[in-house]
Amino acid sequence: MVGAMIAIHLVVTDADSAARWYSDALGAVETSRLTLPDGTLLTVELRLADTVLAVAGEMPGRSMRAPVSLDATSAAFHLDVPDADASFQRAVDAGATVYEPLWDAFWGDRTGQILDPFGHRWAFDQHVRDVPTDEIASAAAALFT
Repeated sequence: MVGAMIAIHLVVTDADSAARWYSDALGAVETSRLTLPDGTLLTVELRLADTVLAVAGEMPGRSMRAPVSLDATSAAFHLDVPDADASFQRAVDAGATVYEPLWDAFWGDRTGQILDPFGHRWAFDQHVRDVPTDEIASAAAALFT
C-alpha cells in the first residue's frame, strides 16, 4: 500500500452548509458535487491541502451518523498550518467551538483544537521547535501519570 492516499468521508447533518463552512473556515476548495435525480445532495468533494474530503449527509439506514447526532466523535483531524493562531481564530470566527485552547505543547508544536459546527474535531498544529524524544517521553509521563 505504499503511496496510497487516504480520502476522508465526513458525515454531517447538512452537506451543503458543511462544504461552505470547510471552505470559509479551513480554506478547502470544492472539486465536485453529486446530486441525485430527486435533487438530494449526496456528497460534496473538497480538497484541503493534499487531502480529499467527501462531505455527505447522514444516512441512518446505513449507520452513517454525524458526530452531533451521536454526541461523540471518534477521531480528531490535525492540520499542519504555518500560523496556528490565525488558523484557529479563523475557525472560531466562522462558528467553531473551542475544544482545547491554543498552547505550546511539550512535543514542539503550537496547537489547539476546535469542534466544527457539525461535531468534527480539528487541531491546528504549527511546529515551533524540535524536541528530543527523551524530553517528549518525560513530559508525557509527567502529564499523564
